[in-house]
Amino acid sequence: MKKNLTIFLCLFVVFLFSRNFYVASDYPGKALKKNGTNLLLITIDTLRADRLSCYNPDFLKTPHIDALAARGTIFKRAFAHNSTTLPSHANILLGTTPLYHGVHDNFSFIIREEMVTLAEYLAEQGYATGAFVGAYPLDSRFGLAQGFSTYDDEYRRQHEGNFYSPERRAEKVINHAVDWIGGQTSPWFAWIHCFDPHVPYDPPEPFKTRFAKTPYNGEVAYVDQEMGILFKYLESQNLIENTAIIFTGDHGESLGDHGEETHAFFAYNSTIWIPLIISAPELKPRINTQTVSHIDIFPTICEILKLKKPAFLQGESLLPAMKGKKLKTRPVYFESLYPYYNRGWAPLVGFIRGDEKFIDSPIYELYDLKADFNEKINLFQPAQIRIYKDSLERVIKDFSAPENTKAKYKFDRKALEKLQSLGYLSGSHVASNKEFTKADDVKVLLPIYYKTQDAWNTYKAGKTEVAINILRKILAENNKIDMAYKRLAGIYSETGRIQEALEILEQGLEQFPSSYETFIDYIKTLNNAAKYSQVIKAIDESDFAEIDLDPELCYQLGLAYLHLREYSQAIKAGEKTISLDPNYPEVFHNLGETYLALALKSKKRDDLVKASEMYQKAIELDPTFPKPFNGLGKVYHSSGDISAAIGQWKNALQVDPDHSGSLFNLGMAYFEEQKYREAYPYFTHYKKLYYHRLSPELKSNLDQLIKRCIQVL
Repeated sequence: MKKNLTIFLCLFVVFLFSRNFYVASDYPGKALKKNGTNLLLITIDTLRADRLSCYNPDFLKTPHIDALAARGTIFKRAFAHNSTTLPSHANILLGTTPLYHGVHDNFSFIIREEMVTLAEYLAEQGYATGAFVGAYPLDSRFGLAQGFSTYDDEYRRQHEGNFYSPERRAEKVINHAVDWIGGQTSPWFAWIHCFDPHVPYDPPEPFKTRFAKTPYNGEVAYVDQEMGILFKYLESQNLIENTAIIFTGDHGESLGDHGEETHAFFAYNSTIWIPLIISAPELKPRINTQTVSHIDIFPTICEILKLKKPAFLQGESLLPAMKGKKLKTRPVYFESLYPYYNRGWAPLVGFIRGDEKFIDSPIYELYDLKADFNEKINLFQPAQIRIYKDSLERVIKDFSAPENTKAKYKFDRKALEKLQSLGYLSGSHVASNKEFTKADDVKVLLPIYYKTQDAWNTYKAGKTEVAINILRKILAENNKIDMAYKRLAGIYSETGRIQEALEILEQGLEQFPSSYETFIDYIKTLNNAAKYSQVIKAIDESDFAEIDLDPELCYQLGLAYLHLREYSQAIKAGEKTISLDPNYPEVFHNLGETYLALALKSKKRDDLVKASEMYQKAIELDPTFPKPFNGLGKVYHSSGDISAAIGQWKNALQVDPDHSGSLFNLGMAYFEEQKYREAYPYFTHYKKLYYHRLSPELKSNLDQLIKRCIQVL
């Protein structure tokens, strides 16, 4: 058992380092004649095929997507190669598997510039190219923007929200896409990505009420409605007849199947079976039951558009199947490596061949998909191990970079360091020669992982000590669950036990030195504990590849420099953050604070103007963020415009009636104006909320202010 997956891991390392780079001869140039057909690629994030009524009418009705299926080919057995967003879209837009392009997970990988995307290829043929994405995992920084003249990822970020999951609804994505399509005068390729079915499940009304008990279904129904609006627009512009439409999901959602709540851990059909519908001009509608996959989309597009198929593509055109012909039988490689890269658990890979599905993990699995598509009965027998391991090795070899291209690009030490700095070889990855046992299997560890989630919910329900005891018990029994450290530290942080939070995170980093998720929590907690020098030291000494790519970490660095009054370094960190993410309201507020501090020190008007600009940008990005309103108030106050300052502080309290800085500043502004009646309620409200946090000296000062107001009243 200890040798389980060793061959895969060794092959993975070999192929990662020998990955061929595309060369000009691998794909044709502009000399090819296009046929004038437009291309619309629609990917719906986290979409289970069985939630579309054209696949299964038992759950809900999706009439608009059904209408597309009725005029195209619906592939009933299409599979993703991954159960996470970025790799799946890389498979679609590059036409190769992760074994070839090397992108195995969200966030820690970036698509190399040397690779040719579908957009780049079609742009070479003279197509206008536009992408409209719904969420952060497909942010342009991750490389899929290559070849798109327009890459619309302008979702707004909410302050203090989950940094890695900003999204926008399908309505906004589609509106932007429609505006772009309407402005095109030549054949175009548009990619529309809707993120809505992904957690959190929060559909808009009326779907929120209609699907109160099944909000995931509500998200799917909402997306179907928006698809109807999109298709109606295409019909109104007479674009349906000369537009090829490909509709698919990047992966599915478990919704509790096999004990998995969402996705990214397992690779059962609930997460890798995906819808695939293709409608093209002059083709009759069909239903196809042959096994196909995401990598078949790129070559299919080439044949539909009458373009030569680039040599590097690993899939096969589905156009023959759309004309009623039989495809050759091919295996489908799949993997689920999020637990490996982010948790240190055993890798999970496998293949589908005909009706057989083999899952290679420390606890092997084999399913007959014809008799058991929902994978309820594991048919694997120990005597079969060599047969299926050998088959998997062949599949891995076949879908990896061709041997004859290995010498085309020679890696040296500096090249490897550059790849690592760009996230291709992440410092957070588990050592590839680690031996895994059954105790490392995702099936063993995931139930324990979910216990940490239950503990967090227990804490949120007000049972703090109960939650702490649950998490401490988990850590005592199994130290392989990094989330237990994160959750326990989170409880300590939120309840003011900062030192205990730091101690737990330090234990977590000792156990998981390559866990970037634990590291970023540690940095945030150091900042919360006012240990700013330690923040800078920890980041400086770290070798995580993500450090140069993660705007959240850059922001934390800038925050530490600001508190240390190292303003030039704070500005440098802030500008780098903006270069990585121009839609990050907290960093603009932080820069506002930095320039304001400089202005108060230097008395330079330019610094004050710059502070005002930064605060205003933060408000523009997130009008519900109270801190920049408070900052603008301080700018006006320092300029002597008390009325304007009061106005901004009141704006802050409109979005957050309990904002501490604005409460106190309003009280002081009125107090200085000798308007004690107006000052009094702000001081008393501030005292009610924040008195326990103040030092004895500040408590005394506040009491004196309130006493003075009372005396006058």
